[in-house]
Amino acid sequence: MPDPRFTPTAVRSPWKAQTTEIDWADGHTAIYPHEILRGYCPCAGCQGHKVEIAFVPGGDTSIAKIEPVGDYGLSFEWGDGHATGIYTFRYLRGLCRCDKCVPREQAEERPTLNRA
Repeated sequence: MPDPRFTPTAVRSPWKAQTTEIDWADGHTAIYPHEILRGYCPCAGCQGHKVEIAFVPGGDTSIAKIEPVGDYGLSFEWGDGHATGIYTFRYLRGLCRCDKCVPREQAEERPTLNRA
């Protein structure tokens, strides 16, 4: 049985909004500012082939399209056409910056993340 922490039950990203919400099977709802999603794009073009992923500011943060990738992740097409990052569900859950996932004083930090 899949881990409910990494199993989405709904994805909402209203047109022209600057946040995307994901409901997870464990009852958690994560709200992702598009700046965070774009800044932590995991593709090799944005991050190179390093083990760690750093926040890279810039790029169009409007989402043109969201597509499922198998049963393990999502692909975002950004307003400027960038669409090569695959965001695994485990990775997306790790990007959540809500009070339940990170201490409030760390919510605005842009830490370096591991790919794994």
